[in-house]
Amino acid sequence: MTTSTLPDTYRALRVIQDGDERRAEFQTLPLSELPDGEVLIEVSHSSLNYKDGLAVTGKGILRQLPMTPGIDLAGTVLEDRSGTYVPGDAVILTGWGIGEQQDGGYATHARVKADWLVRQPAGTDASWAMSVGTAGFTAMLAVMALEDAGVRPEHGDVLVTGAAGGVGSTAIALLAHAGFTVTASTGRTEEETYLRELGATNIIPRDELPALTRPLEKERWGGVVDTVAGETLAGAYASTRTHGAVAVCGIASGIGLKTTVFPLILRGVSLLGIDSVTCPQPRRQAAWKRLALDLPASRLASVTQTRGLSEVTELAPQILAGQVRGRTVIDVNA
Repeated sequence: MTTSTLPDTYRALRVIQDGDERRAEFQTLPLSELPDGEVLIEVSHSSLNYKDGLAVTGKGILRQLPMTPGIDLAGTVLEDRSGTYVPGDAVILTGWGIGEQQDGGYATHARVKADWLVRQPAGTDASWAMSVGTAGFTAMLAVMALEDAGVRPEHGDVLVTGAAGGVGSTAIALLAHAGFTVTASTGRTEEETYLRELGATNIIPRDELPALTRPLEKERWGGVVDTVAGETLAGAYASTRTHGAVAVCGIASGIGLKTTVFPLILRGVSLLGIDSVTCPQPRRQAAWKRLALDLPASRLASVTQTRGLSEVTELAPQILAGQVRGRTVIDVNA
């Protein structure tokens, strides 16, 4: 189905190649420049994530240039050639390579595949959806994976690493809401009050986990949500309790993992990979439905700021430097 009138142009933040450097600039482009896809969306909001910071600052994450970054978007359908949606439907898109492999959410319009989209849950709006975004969606998948692996509140504390970041912050809120006792690991000691307000009961310094270097450490965690990887993940994994589980969903300190199989074969610890990019549609829908129930806008207010698309080039290096806490919603019309 299509609307009778569509815009001729759209505005986007584009990363371009300028000599030997990559830089971001605003461009007004004809609608025909959008990529292929059945659904044309009028985008109202996006969000700021670590990957977006890499893209906007030219760190090489984009597969081709020019490209519009923004790995999240929310807005309303203008047309859908597949017939799945009708004009005016509110939709959410996270993952599937947008903002990396094809143009993403830092634009007033996007064209995407119909089967990438999720309907916005009833009673929510686009700003809420982007305060959740990829970070919140990933956190929800991690919590669901721990629960599916049998982790329960009575099994002990759940550890969240990189706790003051977008995924970590949301994971704490979700776990606390589900009745878990949460221990937050962070390098930002000044954020203790913030983390406790989210629901963390205990706070440990970031350097405590890398110091755990034995193949098996004292059993401490019923479960783990790890956003950091590297030595932090190795220490958390070695100190997870028998039949506990570790949900791995980030690489804030690198892609390495030097460890042993002992926690797997001597304690039955489950190492769970969280893929929020190509997550199957039924799982994706279930996660968003639960997010609408467990993480309403009122609970996100303290961890969310809203900034304009015009500010993204300023914010991008800040998120890479670890200077942005919680979630940043991007109003693409500001």
